[in-house]
Amino acid sequence: MSQTIDQAFISQFESEVHLAYQRMGSKLRNTVRTKSNINGKDTTFQKAGKGIAGQKSRHGKVPTMSIAHTKVLATLADYYAADYVDDLDELKTNIDERNVVVETAAGALGRKSDELLIAVTDATSNVVVHGSAAMNQTKINTVFNYFGDNDVPDDGQRNWVIGPQQWTNLLGISAFSDADFVGSDDLPYKGGMVARRWMSFLWFTHSGLTKASTTRTTMAYHKRALGFASGRDITSRWDWIPEKASMFYQANQSQGAVEIDSTGVYRVECTES
Repeated sequence: MSQTIDQAFISQFESEVHLAYQRMGSKLRNTVRTKSNINGKDTTFQKAGKGIAGQKSRHGKVPTMSIAHTKVLATLADYYAADYVDDLDELKTNIDERNVVVETAAGALGRKSDELLIAVTDATSNVVVHGSAAMNQTKINTVFNYFGDNDVPDDGQRNWVIGPQQWTNLLGISAFSDADFVGSDDLPYKGGMVARRWMSFLWFTHSGLTKASTTRTTMAYHKRALGFASGRDITSRWDWIPEKASMFYQANQSQGAVEIDSTGVYRVECTES
């Protein structure tokens, strides 16, 4: 047997974990600003203020916008997903144990990525308190008006992440679910209960949103208002541990999240039964 066959195994495992992470791990990472391959324990995201157009006199100097530039810091932390697979256990099962570990490790790291982003939005200062009410049109209008009044771009990059019960609440709103309002091609159940665009937001469900007692916190945000940073994408390997007669699988990732612009982030509390 080739003395370097273990390197092929490691490369294959690393590729499988990375693909699984992208497929079923994080639901939020692709909806925010991202920076990868960060060297160091932190990184910065740049935030640019609004520009103001001005006039000039004949032969006068063209006025500058004097855009204010600020930056926010995202601190990275290291996270690991690992487990042992006993050598003899693999002889007693008809499942692909390596694939099970790949999927589980990817899911664990993906959920951690989303946990970091959810924690950031939970701490934002913009909030609609639940008022003992489920998701309803009044709450939606409040956030829609806020985004519009504060010039949060309506450019297809607004997102609203909700729990499964909020999705069923939305189905009770005619403007969301009735073909007379949205047309037959845009019905929320066409193609599965996955996601749909309505009132300038992309709506989709997430099971990991914060819930305290009967109050679920949903999150509305613009893509450029949140940042996710990773030191490197998932690295993984497996090793034989003789004293345990087991293979040791591990995947790891250095990652962090930050609120870049609070104007583009809103949390909405909803009562669940």
